[in-house]
Amino acid sequence: MHSQNIQLKDLHVSPFNMRAEKKEPSLKRMAEIAANIIPTVRERGILQDLIVRPNNQGFEILAGRRRFYAARVIEAERGSFDPLKCDVREGLDDAAALEISLIENVAREDADELAEYETYAGLIKLGKKPAEIALTFGITEHKVTQRLALANLLPAIRDLYRCEELDPGDLQLLTMATKAQQRDWLKLYDERDAPTGTQLKGWLFGGSAIATKFALFDLASYPGKIVGDLFSKDGLFADADAFWMAQDEALAARRDTYLAAKWSEVVVMERGQRFPEWDFVKASKKAGGRVYIEPTHTGEVRFHEGYVTQGEATKAKKRKSAGEPVEDESEPTAAAPRSPITNAMQNYLDMHRHAAVRLAVIARPADALRLMVAHAVAASGNWTVKPDSRRASSDAVRDSVASSAAQTLFEAEAKQVRKLLAPAFKSADADAEDEDHDSGVAGRGYNDPDLTVRVFQRLLKLKDMEVARIAAFAMAETLASGSDVTDAFGAFAKVETRAHWTPDQTFFDLMRDRTSVNAMLADLSGKKAADRLVSAKLKDQRAALVTAAAVSTDWCPGWMAFPATL
Repeated sequence: MHSQNIQLKDLHVSPFNMRAEKKEPSLKRMAEIAANIIPTVRERGILQDLIVRPNNQGFEILAGRRRFYAARVIEAERGSFDPLKCDVREGLDDAAALEISLIENVAREDADELAEYETYAGLIKLGKKPAEIALTFGITEHKVTQRLALANLLPAIRDLYRCEELDPGDLQLLTMATKAQQRDWLKLYDERDAPTGTQLKGWLFGGSAIATKFALFDLASYPGKIVGDLFSKDGLFADADAFWMAQDEALAARRDTYLAAKWSEVVVMERGQRFPEWDFVKASKKAGGRVYIEPTHTGEVRFHEGYVTQGEATKAKKRKSAGEPVEDESEPTAAAPRSPITNAMQNYLDMHRHAAVRLAVIARPADALRLMVAHAVAASGNWTVKPDSRRASSDAVRDSVASSAAQTLFEAEAKQVRKLLAPAFKSADADAEDEDHDSGVAGRGYNDPDLTVRVFQRLLKLKDMEVARIAAFAMAETLASGSDVTDAFGAFAKVETRAHWTPDQTFFDLMRDRTSVNAMLADLSGKKAADRLVSAKLKDQRAALVTAAAVSTDWCPGWMAFPATL
């Protein structure tokens, strides 16, 4: 950075100046832009340095556009103008240039919402994230997101704001309108009947009637009531709930069509949720691009084809620069879909599936003996025996497992096994052992080195069938919850989890993924019923699943089955 006097002919406004025009304005337009500072420049000259950076054409102005235009106007009047003193910034990239322009203008409090939007959007295109922009300018990320939302506005509405015929509050409200609503509002504006302020908010969100033009389905087959002529462009659906049942069914069919066309993933967004396009990058189907389906509260559905997140695009570029193979080097690749099973849900599944498999181990002593031998042979070092240490991650999961039929039966078997071994435990009353050792028998020898001898002597007095029963219980008690062994034995023994488990409220409360809930609803109530709720809120889909599960005595979600399926 250094100071330098530069001739006017060697200066031009940078395209990264936040107020730059698409083409150089006329001298008359320059005078209009710099009108409020021209008198001062005539009398006292340019008092503050311009901020510039060098390029092949001389120097481009990042801050000081109006001062430069004032000098050009006066040069035309006088025939000459002294070189301008400039603060020369070398080595700036485009993003840094754009940031300097916005910082300078914001400091002067003359940047309006649209100017900020255009600058932030430019930074997004250069790879900046909203959080980084917020940090640079000392504002909240929410404000950056608000400005980026202006991308949703039609150019005609932006022009009205620039001409000061629309206030900032109405401008922000219109960002939440669909393109169709914006066009309707502009028609009303031309007729001098456009709603503003609280009336605009009511106009956008107050009614539940939905225009027939937004239907993805055949109107002739729609059974609900339509207000007005069926074939009129201005027809309205009288019942929003009935409309959304039909719309979601048609929307689900579109989703299935995309999946059949081999798109990697199709995300149906929750009704009313906005698709933040500035957080995404275009990507082809081959490069793993997804399709995002955005149903709006107005009934309109937007289809965003071929997108990956900014983060995925950045990772793909890093892999490419590191020389790692990329399926399509010209475009980013989407990450693998995230598992719909949360840690809390995984804990619930592991605990209940483990409870069911332990009963199968107890019921098959010969197989349990072989599994026990496998543990002894495959373990490294000495084989230590102890009950499974897995614990519930929450009180809700603990209570759910404790009240399950599988756990009740297991504890009953534990009581009988303890009675068989009671003499070795130096207790005639096996029930007394409950207070000291919970419900198990494994691992007691850690504090009593002679216990192994006493247990062996006791086993010599028992029948083979009783010994096998104890061995099977010990194997079941030491079986590791959530392990591959549990899954393998459950699949081998064809364990029917539903025989000892009933879907409870804890299970439904732990469900967080709308796609998985919708898939379970399709499995339980049929695809058509699920499709009719494809864009509904998670709580509404979950409520439908709870209702359907309540009348089914044999439904078992794939997550609980052996082998488990998603």
